[in-house]
Amino acid sequence: MEALKHKILEAGRVLPGNVLKVDSFINQQIDVELMTAIGQEFADRFADQQIDRILTIESSGIAPAIMAAQALKVPLVFARKRKSLTLSADIYATKLFSYTTQQYTDVMVDKRFIQPGEKVLVIDDFLANGQAVEGLIDILNQAQATLAGVGIVIEKSFQPGRQAIEAKGFRVESLVKIASLDDNQVQFSE
Repeated sequence: MEALKHKILEAGRVLPGNVLKVDSFINQQIDVELMTAIGQEFADRFADQQIDRILTIESSGIAPAIMAAQALKVPLVFARKRKSLTLSADIYATKLFSYTTQQYTDVMVDKRFIQPGEKVLVIDDFLANGQAVEGLIDILNQAQATLAGVGIVIEKSFQPGRQAIEAKGFRVESLVKIASLDDNQVQFSE
């Protein structure tokens, strides 16, 4: 997706530890025009599936996921990282490790929002080691739902996330693949 590559080069920042900061257009301030195009791209790539709903993790995955849900005309569910007073006690829950924060986090989804037999598309902003996606797959397994595929905005292809997910037989569609962040420079693959 050329528009996304251009925006990464223009406004992304490489931080120590192979971290690409895209907070000025994806996760804190959102470029709505770009996000709309991202949502449509996911809808186009997964048009061959009969998607019942989209699942993501709060908070950075919500913007691309909601635009994809709008384009596909399906509901969006996000896994919460904190249990609030309003969250039902009847939940699917899992623990995952975040590459960005270097911490384990409990994530949960109210059981009313994912039904057995549903076909669910997982969308997230980044794919590095695959921990977040594997956590969402665990939630889908608990719900006895089917994973239709995984949509990733930015994949760090120099890390093993894609291989781990594909080794389990799941389809991964990344809009942009980064081969390297060496020397504070973004190098795209493909």
